[in-house]
Amino acid sequence: MGGKCPHRKVKKRRLSHKTDRRARFLIKGDDMVYDELKKPEEERKTLPVDEDLPGMGQYYCLHCDRFFANVAVRDDHFKTKKHRRRVKQMMGDAPHTQLDAELAAGMGMPDNGPKLMSM
Repeated sequence: MGGKCPHRKVKKRRLSHKTDRRARFLIKGDDMVYDELKKPEEERKTLPVDEDLPGMGQYYCLHCDRFFANVAVRDDHFKTKKHRRRVKQMMGDAPHTQLDAELAAGMGMPDNGPKLMSM
């Protein structure tokens, strides 16, 4: 009696598979989602029907960039802490870009200060 739990490896495999599957549908970065949110309502595209996505691609959370199987699951997602944090993050400052990273590393445009008037 005793010893290791026989289901331990199965649970670890299931969780890693779940994250891999979820990552397949997350294709946009934070900066792309931020730009999409800043567009006016009229410029946003309607969702086309796609058989490969959950719920035929019709139930989408713009902030989290996730598709859901039906309206009930999407509405439950809107109440989660993960979604609320994401909304708060997207409503704040713009996410970092490649230019910001290069400037922080000292590889971007030089800052020589203001130009002085020459005589």
